[in-house]
Amino acid sequence: MDVIVRGSKITITKAMKDYAQDKISKLDKYVEGAREAVVNLDVKGHINKVEVTIVLPSFILRAEEQQEDFYAAIDVVVDKLERQIRKNKTRITSNKMKTAKDFVYDYIEEIDEEEVEEDKIVKRKKIELKPMSEEEAILQMELLGHSFFLFKDQDTLRPTLVYKRNDGNYGIIES
Repeated sequence: MDVIVRGSKITITKAMKDYAQDKISKLDKYVEGAREAVVNLDVKGHINKVEVTIVLPSFILRAEEQQEDFYAAIDVVVDKLERQIRKNKTRITSNKMKTAKDFVYDYIEEIDEEEVEEDKIVKRKKIELKPMSEEEAILQMELLGHSFFLFKDQDTLRPTLVYKRNDGNYGIIES
């Protein structure tokens, strides 16, 4: 897997690139079919934000971390990605998922039953999507105190999702 290291507001040194490539390449043993991993580094003040995205044929693995030290952030991101793979091993290999071939299970340790948190649907809600503008949807989301809101775009009449991003801005997902 190729590891592409990009920097925003920072020059990536050879040592940084080599360290990221070394750490990310350890994930090769867990995944098959990944052509590349993209490591984005953004610096705000003295905080390094590291985002790693690995695109597989059927899944996208992604993790991010903010630390004062770039090297510590890379270590934590790799740990998060390994945890994602281990935690979701059962779900990925279930009969419902026909895409389990993306992962190699020889290297994934079995985890204790106590460590596995069963995700379950605890509430199901049916809503009527009302046509509205993006601004109206954001206002409605804020009034409800939610981090996302599903609505019907007034121009396209298609289901659209507005959500609050970690940076405080908003994102739109269109169908």
